[in-house]
Amino acid sequence: MSPAFIFLIFLLYSALLFFITWLTARKANNDTYFIGNKQSPWYVVAYGMIGASLSGVTFMSVPGSVGGTQFSYMMVVFGYLFGYFTIATVLMPMYYKLNLTSIYTYLNKRFGFWSYKTGAFFFLLSRTIGASFRMYLVINVLQIFVFDQWGVPFGVSVAVFIVLIILYTFEGGVKTIVWTDTLQTTFMLLGVVLSIIFITRELNLNFSEIFDSVRHSKYSQIVFADWHDSRYFLKKFFGGMFIAIVMTGLDQEMMQKNLSCRNLKEAQKNMFTFSFVLLFVNAMFLFLGAVLYIYVSTKGIALPAKSDDLFPVIAFQYLSPVAGLVFMLGLISAAYPSADGALTSLTTSFCVDFLGLKEKDNLSEKQKKKIRYIVHFSFAALLLVVIMIFRVVNNDAVVNSIFKAAGYTYGPLLGLFAFGLFTKFKIYDKRVWIVAIISPVACYFISMFSKEILFGYVFDFELLILNGILTFVGLIIIKKNNNKELSSF
Repeated sequence: MSPAFIFLIFLLYSALLFFITWLTARKANNDTYFIGNKQSPWYVVAYGMIGASLSGVTFMSVPGSVGGTQFSYMMVVFGYLFGYFTIATVLMPMYYKLNLTSIYTYLNKRFGFWSYKTGAFFFLLSRTIGASFRMYLVINVLQIFVFDQWGVPFGVSVAVFIVLIILYTFEGGVKTIVWTDTLQTTFMLLGVVLSIIFITRELNLNFSEIFDSVRHSKYSQIVFADWHDSRYFLKKFFGGMFIAIVMTGLDQEMMQKNLSCRNLKEAQKNMFTFSFVLLFVNAMFLFLGAVLYIYVSTKGIALPAKSDDLFPVIAFQYLSPVAGLVFMLGLISAAYPSADGALTSLTTSFCVDFLGLKEKDNLSEKQKKKIRYIVHFSFAALLLVVIMIFRVVNNDAVVNSIFKAAGYTYGPLLGLFAFGLFTKFKIYDKRVWIVAIISPVACYFISMFSKEILFGYVFDFELLILNGILTFVGLIIIKKNNNKELSSF
């Protein structure tokens, strides 16, 4: 495929998103932007959340990771199911009961001002870093295959992508994203399914034969019983469970779409449906990874230096142009949800949690919208700057470390919400931010020296659980004496 053709596909896809935006953003107001006027059909939210929960990182990394971790990632996905059940039965009822727009408002009601701002700040930090990293990976692929061929600087490529995101989200917000996510999910899933079909045909196999090849290959192992192994099934399972709780249930971006449903019952339907569908979707990504490695082995193709490059290299250099087109559409579809949802949720959190925009009755709807626009554009500029920093660093080890560091910021949120829900203690609110800083720092050093102090044990996703526990313990230390019983939320 020529760079011009790839770019044309990108523009046509973007034009389709703008058409959906035009349909959904008419007569939009601030409630439309923040919570979709609470009119989002639950089944549309459930389907669209599949694309939103995945990303360009998933699209390239999960298939590539099969070569080293086999299907052990499925234990993480099984853990997701229990995490989503917890969200639907514990967190969602509380969010709907309190009629929240920003979920971090709960911390204000339960603990006070500083706890509230601490929780919201950690979300802003982690979402900014995480979204920027995901966008960087996808834009970098477009840069290599399109814009570098035309001599377009990387900064211009990033700016074009972010401007497109701004234009189709700044008016309709969540209402628009709920519907555009359905389109993006569709193309992403088509990208995976069609890629499997194309590779299977290249191998002159039918589906039954390729299924048997994967099932009998070394890649299909799911359960690893050695507790020293980073693939150990229990650490994967419990890590996945708590990742789902914090990165969906305690994440404004993901919960904002759920809160746009008409009522709690429909939001719960959405969560249960989404969780089971996601199980099969992740299985498809892993299956694709095994098929890619079988293809490489059969054809005698040298593996790329980075496992993340396996899918794009095979799609662009060894399969038909149509397969390359399918990959590009799937990748673009994975990129947009990472950007649009992040930008909308960052804007919502800052407007509600730090500016208190919804409570400013002295401002007209027009004035509130103007402030929201300014915040929206400011976060877009911030994402651009952070992406450019990733580009300047230009070191995968450092970039991945920064992305991993963003995961540490969810630990304090886990500890804060768990302490609020499962105890009735009051705390010294002004000291919460100290606990929220100490806990991730302590986790970092424990993880660094875990082999020495924990008899060879190596942390993986479950480090998040330790982070939450340390935050919980820290909150016990700063609890007030002679607490009067609190009403439960």
